[in-house]
Amino acid sequence: MADYIEGKRPVIEALRTHVPISEVIIADNLVRDGLVEDILRKAKKANVPVKTLPRKELDKQSERGSHQGVMAKTKPFAYVNVQAILDTAEQHAQAHEGAALVILLDHITDAGNLGAIARSAEVVGASGIVIPNKRSAHVNASTYKSSAGAIAHINVSQVANIAQTIERLKKEGYWIAGASERATEVIWDANLKGKMALVMGSEGEGLARLTQESCDFLVKLPQAGKVASLNVAQAATACMYEWMRQNRSL
Repeated sequence: MADYIEGKRPVIEALRTHVPISEVIIADNLVRDGLVEDILRKAKKANVPVKTLPRKELDKQSERGSHQGVMAKTKPFAYVNVQAILDTAEQHAQAHEGAALVILLDHITDAGNLGAIARSAEVVGASGIVIPNKRSAHVNASTYKSSAGAIAHINVSQVANIAQTIERLKKEGYWIAGASERATEVIWDANLKGKMALVMGSEGEGLARLTQESCDFLVKLPQAGKVASLNVAQAATACMYEWMRQNRSL
């Protein structure tokens, strides 16, 4: 099923940030105001075709009823298999004295959080992100926006079972660190050198029991204030930078 971006300004933003779009659809009775003209200019510059349809056809496709006579159909994201991430990680390890990082997300449901995590993962040099193919956010326009386009530059794999993927990574020589508030070890004291897989849990529930049991060890961020925890994207960023810090001399 195709993902649609609805509304004049959201479509302009998607074209501006280079979200992969297969076509822009405008209603046949749409008034050509300044925003619409901007959409047409940006679509032409990006070589995105523009199709005119009766407004009732846009109403049928709309999920929120907020299309304002303009919608953009996004292209499917090109997911890779886990082997492609492992191959990229091996290349990174060879170039950085054995250091590589893979991110696993245990049912992160917010596409914006997925994008924010992808942005940080790309910045620190992670080799890829693994997400479940069910009950999880997938890459969409919100992901492109929150990742500032970084999602297009990092491998993302969808798998049926995170725990099975963890076992595969172990066989490939990875240590598996799960981020959990219930951990007894602060991440600053953990050994994150070499080939690591960092597992982040869902926004509300954290790591699933089976996922947590599959990890080699659990880590938590130090805390001085009274707020219970960071947003999952913020926490993932802090953990990834600690891996980067520990491997900075490798």
